[in-house]
Amino acid sequence: MAGGKLTPRQKMINLMYLVFIAMLALNMSKEVLSAFGILNIKIIESNKIADERNDLSFQQLAQKAQDQPGVFGAKKEKVEKIRALSKEFTDYIENIKIQVTKGFEKDAKGNLPYEQMDKGDLIDNLFFTGDKVSKEGQKFLDMIHNYPAQIKAIGGSAVAANEMKKIEARFATAPVWSEKAGANLSWMDYNFKGFPLIASITKLSQLQADIKTTESDVMAGMFQSDLVAMASLTKYQPIVVPEKTAFFQGETVKGKIILGKFDPDLVAKSVIVNGQSVKAEAGQANFSFGAGAVGEHDITGTFNFDENGKVVSLPIKGNYVVVPQPKSANISADKMNVVYRGLPNPMTISFAGISDDKVTASAPGLTRATGNGKYNLNPGSGTTVMVSVTGKLPDGKAVSDRKEFRIKNIPGPMGAIGGETGTSKGPKSRLEVSQITAKLNDFVYDLNFKVTQFTFKVPGQAAVVVNGDRVNAQCKAALARAGRGDQVTIFDIKTKIEGVSANIVVPKCAPVIYEIQ
Repeated sequence: MAGGKLTPRQKMINLMYLVFIAMLALNMSKEVLSAFGILNIKIIESNKIADERNDLSFQQLAQKAQDQPGVFGAKKEKVEKIRALSKEFTDYIENIKIQVTKGFEKDAKGNLPYEQMDKGDLIDNLFFTGDKVSKEGQKFLDMIHNYPAQIKAIGGSAVAANEMKKIEARFATAPVWSEKAGANLSWMDYNFKGFPLIASITKLSQLQADIKTTESDVMAGMFQSDLVAMASLTKYQPIVVPEKTAFFQGETVKGKIILGKFDPDLVAKSVIVNGQSVKAEAGQANFSFGAGAVGEHDITGTFNFDENGKVVSLPIKGNYVVVPQPKSANISADKMNVVYRGLPNPMTISFAGISDDKVTASAPGLTRATGNGKYNLNPGSGTTVMVSVTGKLPDGKAVSDRKEFRIKNIPGPMGAIGGETGTSKGPKSRLEVSQITAKLNDFVYDLNFKVTQFTFKVPGQAAVVVNGDRVNAQCKAALARAGRGDQVTIFDIKTKIEGVSANIVVPKCAPVIYEIQ
């Protein structure tokens, strides 16, 4: 197109063709940038799923460590440290991504303008100083290089050698051969120098994905041997599950024996319970025999399986208790042997051997509370209250009992100055700023008394009636005329109880004395 003499029309056509080629190249570049952006989104979404999967795996591990600390406790501690290391590394990379993209405005979906991220100067300026790696670039490179070594130091023999080799290869930072340059380039130059920003962001997201994959691989590899061992039939534990923990004389003991790791497809070759053959079903065997005499009885036998051509016998060990039929109810006050008027006295009411849903209790002021056998008794007038209880036995018969409780009023509180009851000493200045309170020492309930009024008396001065719980100006004026050794009496203290819905009449409050020093 550049040779020979061209007409103006041909020159125009050639120019338009060059513009078309340039536009085509520009469009192709935008498509490539968009492709990197889409890939980055996919990697970020995948990382979120990996985080959820890793969190779930760790929760399962934590539960195993709680149930069996001797087996899984040490490995859980190693995984916790590796997860903390991985999070620190991932957060560091995320901060780099935030730093180099903070100048770009995201769209409504939170996506960056990928087609505008064609320059690489932001990453180059961060990771390089001229032809050399910058201080920040060296920190980034060191974290990648040190990550596998730190995992190896934490995991030790718990991380398999072949798994460790894969991790080291995944985070290798050795020089890389470049076909374009025809020479080995440093890992930093090969991966980050001169690339469009969106390409470098995508590589950083992929590095985060490698960290999460490593975390997942370490957990899976660390417990693979444990899972294989637990899958063996020798790890199943037969568990005796009676219908209830105690039986009455004359009842039939019913229940079942299940395996600790229940598998509906697992059927035993035979089951022997207390010397008798029991029919084996899917992962369990039901049994039934007479309860016997009152007392504790053992349930013994074996679960027998075929495994690798051999019979594996798992021992059955359990017990049950036979108790006589109840003739009286178990009624007890949770606080003491009396109940207090105006308060919701917590009580536990039950019949031995009878479930809570088949027990009925009644008394004036008695209401149900949260929990099996839990009640609140708020007695009214009188000096005693009778609690009646009825229980329904498994055979439909009813048993009943009753018990009487004494009703007492709440004792009167004691006045206090600055938290001290009885007689206290100190300067006038302390009394002027102290709060007048009321306390009920050594009482079974924690009651909060609020002082609403009191009388303030200085020797030789007129008594001052104060509304509230602190001395007023009249008190201070009278106190100013008191001398050393004078005893100030605070009496006729009126109080009310806060935090209790019942309208409780509080008995008279004891006075408190303050000696001036």
